[in-house]
Amino acid sequence: MRRRLVLFLALSLLLIGGGGGVLYLRNLRPLEVAIAPFREDVAVTVFGLGAIEAQVLSRVGFEVPGTLVELAVDHGDRVAAGAVLARLNPISQLARVARAEAAVLSAEANTARAIAQRDRAEAQFAQKQATARRRRDLATRGVGSLEVAELADTEVELARGDLAVNRADAMVTRSAQAEAQANLATERATLEKHTLRAPFDAMVIARSREAGSALNPGEAVFTLVAPESIWMQAFVDEGRAGDLAVGQGGMVTLRSRPGRAVAAEIVRIGLEADRVTEERRVYLRCRSCPSMPVVGEQAEVVIETGRLPRARIIPEQALHGFDGAGGLVWVIADGKLARQHVRIAARLVDGRVAITDGLREDVALVAQPGTRFAVGRAARAVLAP
Repeated sequence: MRRRLVLFLALSLLLIGGGGGVLYLRNLRPLEVAIAPFREDVAVTVFGLGAIEAQVLSRVGFEVPGTLVELAVDHGDRVAAGAVLARLNPISQLARVARAEAAVLSAEANTARAIAQRDRAEAQFAQKQATARRRRDLATRGVGSLEVAELADTEVELARGDLAVNRADAMVTRSAQAEAQANLATERATLEKHTLRAPFDAMVIARSREAGSALNPGEAVFTLVAPESIWMQAFVDEGRAGDLAVGQGGMVTLRSRPGRAVAAEIVRIGLEADRVTEERRVYLRCRSCPSMPVVGEQAEVVIETGRLPRARIIPEQALHGFDGAGGLVWVIADGKLARQHVRIAARLVDGRVAITDGLREDVALVAQPGTRFAVGRAARAVLAP
C-alpha cells in the first residue's frame, strides 16, 4: 500500500511538472512574431475588373422599309464617313420620284399659265383705266357722252375684279408648285434613304442581315465602332476609389493576352456608383494599343493612385476593428506585446495596408494576425517574409 501511494505521488508530481512545462512553453516562453519592416517607394494601386467597350458604337439600319439587295461591306472592314454600306430595292421609290417630277412639271405649267393670265388682266385693267380717263375728260368738256364715260368707269371696275381673281389664281398655282417641289424633295430624300451610308469613320464589327432580307425601319444591319474611341470600362470598389483622378496611369490586361499588360490612362470617372455592387465606373484609354481589341472582352486593370516614400505594410487581417481608416495593431514594446491604434495611409491592391505614422520608429509592428496574442506576453521579433 505504501509503495502504491509513493508511486501515485511521484506520478502526480511528474504530471504537474510536465503540465507546468507545457504551460511555460505555451504562455511564458517568448513568442516569435513576424514584424513589418520599413519599405521604400511603395506604389499605391487599386484593382478593377471590366471589359473593352467603344465610346462611339452604332447599330445602323435603314429609316425606310424595303428588301435588302446589296451589301457593300462585311465584318472587319474599315469604312470612311459617307461610304456606302448597303442598298434597298429602289424600284418602287424610283416610280414615286418620277411621279413627283411629273407633278412638278404640271405645277410649273399651271403657274406659267396663271402668271400669263394675270399679266393679261393687268394690261386690260390699264387699258380700261386709260379709256375711262379719256371718256371722262371728253364728257367734262361736253364733247363726249356722260353715259359712255360712266360705262367706261364700270368696265374699269370689272377689269379690276378680273385682275384680283387672276392674281389670286397665280398665287394658288405658285403654292401648288411649291408643294409639288417639296413633295419631289421628300421622294428624293426617301430614295436616298434606300442607300445606307457610314455615319463616321468606323470599323464594321457585326453584320446582322443578308441580301434578300425584308427589313423594317430601324432594324440593325451593321454594328459600327469608331476605332479611336475604344476604351476599357472598369468597375472599382468605391471604398478604394477615393484617390482616383483623370490622367492617372494604369495597366490593362486582356483576358486573351495574359501576362502582356498595356499602359493606359484614366480619361473618365463615372459620377454615379452602382447602388447594388457599390462600385464606380472608371474609363481608361490605352497609350499604345495593340491591334483592334474585341469589344466586350473581359479585362483587368491596375491603377496607380500614388506612391508612399516610406511605409510599413501589414495584412488587413492584422488590424483589429478595422473601419477602413484605421484600427488596433499589435506591437512589441520592451519585449512584450501591446496594442496600439493607428491610421492607415493607403489600402493596397493585394489586401494589405500601408502605415506611415502613428508609431515610433523603434516600435516593432506585428505583421501577422494571432490568436495566441495577449497584452504583456513576451515576444521576440522576426522579419516577415
